[in-house]
Amino acid sequence: MSTPELVTVERDGAVATVTLNRPEKRNALSLELREVLTGQLDALAADEEVRCVVLTGAGSAFCAGMDTTEFGGDRAHKERIVELSVGLFRTLGNFPKPLVGAINGPAVAGGFALALLCDLRLASSEARMGFLENRRGIPPSYAAARAALPAALATELCLTGRLLEADEAQRLGVVAEVIAPGELLPHATAVAQEISATDSASLETKRRILIERETCWQPLFEAEEEALREALLGS
Repeated sequence: MSTPELVTVERDGAVATVTLNRPEKRNALSLELREVLTGQLDALAADEEVRCVVLTGAGSAFCAGMDTTEFGGDRAHKERIVELSVGLFRTLGNFPKPLVGAINGPAVAGGFALALLCDLRLASSEARMGFLENRRGIPPSYAAARAALPAALATELCLTGRLLEADEAQRLGVVAEVIAPGELLPHATAVAQEISATDSASLETKRRILIERETCWQPLFEAEEEALREALLGS
């Protein structure tokens, strides 16, 4: 029996839809999934025919965060956890084309960070989101939160770890729209098509978004990377 693809990519003109395809694990980010997703994003970044990307999840969840069953192990394994984690979030945070997050279900912990690193977030009415890792004593990604959200809201969500229902997330500006589950992906694709139709204008806008992210928030991302290294490797 063949192994299902961990990440699928579908093309519709200038729009590529990237789907986390581990629904039986609520699209938790295994090491292999992190590696494959990073590679797919790198390929799309280099593809001149792609002007906008939609990121979503298969099944009932967007992403349940890191696959904690893979934590631990020897130093080589821990180094791989650090390398693949840092690599994925750097790639997503520096992606040079507009990213539309189609949040089809729960986006929690590292999955919420994935969503926040998208430039535009659209949510299913069944979506929930928040930094649940805080309840386990793991610091959430304040960098991703602050790059996308006002300071007071980013601080609250990171300190409390509370979950937002889709309607509240829209009211607070975490997501732009809340859409019926069956209509989310077609709507997100249509929005992405509109963005891609602006061609160079959208790419220039994204360039400026990245300038702001690097100028204002890069020290936070670097501090979080270092904290991860220290927590796992002790150095």
